[in-house]
Amino acid sequence: MIELTNEMGEQINPALANRVPCILATASPGGVPSIGYRGSMMVFDGQHLAYWERTRGTELANIEANPRVEVLYRDHATRIGWKFHGVARIYKEGPIRDQVMAKVVERELAQDAERKGYAVVIRVDKVTNMIGQVQQQREEGQRSGFVP
Repeated sequence: MIELTNEMGEQINPALANRVPCILATASPGGVPSIGYRGSMMVFDGQHLAYWERTRGTELANIEANPRVEVLYRDHATRIGWKFHGVARIYKEGPIRDQVMAKVVERELAQDAERKGYAVVIRVDKVTNMIGQVQQQREEGQRSGFVP
């Protein structure tokens, strides 16, 4: 069962300010990997991560073609870390985009003064520790709300 914890939110939501932003990994349909920092990554609710996609670059194109992603959070000072495995969905408009934008850290949102970015919501299917041991996993039939 997936239930993102308060501890996860306490670590991930201020990660940019704490100088430990999350890393997003995507892959093209042909399997070419791409990784990038996401300073706006947040625990959106008990089953989803989200971030503000303002660059609209390679990772966005990869998600549009292949929505499977991984997010890495690791704070070396505290030795706290997780890998989140899931499926991403892009919201270019609408209420979910607005909800994500309202929660984005100001430092990151300031980089998109015209608010042309998109919300990306990730349905978390599995959480592992840094050596790959499964901590949580979506059960077959477990509903996740609005992300397929």
